[in-house]
Amino acid sequence: MVDEFECVVSVLLAIIFAHILGAQNVGWAAFSGYMVMRSHVSESLTRGILRIIGTSAGAGAALGLAPFVITNPLLLSLSLIIFGGVTLYFALVGKRSYAWLFTGLTFCMVLIDGMKHPSESVLPFAQSRLVEILAGTLACILVSAVSTFTIRRRLPRQSKETPVQAAIRHSVVWHKGAAKHSVQAAIALGLIPWIWVWTGITSLSQSSITIMAVMMIPVTSLSTSVLNPITSRLILRFIGCSVGGLIATAILLSSHQSPILMTIGVCIGVLVGRHIENSNSSISYIGTQFVLAFLVVLVPDTYTNAALEPGMERLAGILFGVVILEPVLLASHYLFRDHPGNDGIEMKQPSSNE
Repeated sequence: MVDEFECVVSVLLAIIFAHILGAQNVGWAAFSGYMVMRSHVSESLTRGILRIIGTSAGAGAALGLAPFVITNPLLLSLSLIIFGGVTLYFALVGKRSYAWLFTGLTFCMVLIDGMKHPSESVLPFAQSRLVEILAGTLACILVSAVSTFTIRRRLPRQSKETPVQAAIRHSVVWHKGAAKHSVQAAIALGLIPWIWVWTGITSLSQSSITIMAVMMIPVTSLSTSVLNPITSRLILRFIGCSVGGLIATAILLSSHQSPILMTIGVCIGVLVGRHIENSNSSISYIGTQFVLAFLVVLVPDTYTNAALEPGMERLAGILFGVVILEPVLLASHYLFRDHPGNDGIEMKQPSSNE
């Protein structure tokens, strides 16, 4: 219960900070305030710093490369394949996985968004992404710090290692399953520029989020065939985002753009989503996806004009990532099926300071 109310306060504070700092996509700042929250301020701080470092690195790389690739679908596709695949691989096997994930994710988002406006600079979008992350992270750390040194001092510490943390305690030099997994994600990312050329879908930058986030699974679950775990995550993501988006839409329409009613709706949605996420059940992943879609749709970029269309467009892009990724997974599974065996894991001994 404490964790759930911490998330509510963090999300509300992130929304305030995002408006003060002039973020373009306030919903993403709110979601950062949700995702960074952990049971102790030290854990929230570490997670927030890695999120900021990764976002900064990815935005910087995209800014440097954009002038050379943004107008050429082939070069853009190759950039997404190489950079997205490499960063996802190190996110799977590296110790700073969260930073690697956001490096690749931000890089892809900035370049894909830039392809829609090839004559314009990608700098405003990159700056907004960093502002959103800073607003959400700052809000979360402040709330986590206050809670850690007040309410949580009276509670027993229940920090539990996640499967991802357990899988990366030792640095991995080579992992065949992670490499194949990263190639699958890279191919899906590389298809996005061509889909833009063929269809003109405007929210494909959000699709890259789905591709990288869904493919981020514990290394221990990677084998020569990883179709079932990823397909399950895709299904849960689709269900969570669909339900969250529908409920957020209903609240937004019925509230008649009332900031008070919308804020109450945000609080209830975050509580419900976090409660599902904390259930440790087989569907707990739905909770995270529910909150993602709920905040993206319900939290407006400006309360003076709380339009439904921007949030629905971003949600459509997130869900379209499922449409892009699943065929790639199916094709890879049936074309390159291997016999179970050694995944080629070679572990290096941790140094004394690790």
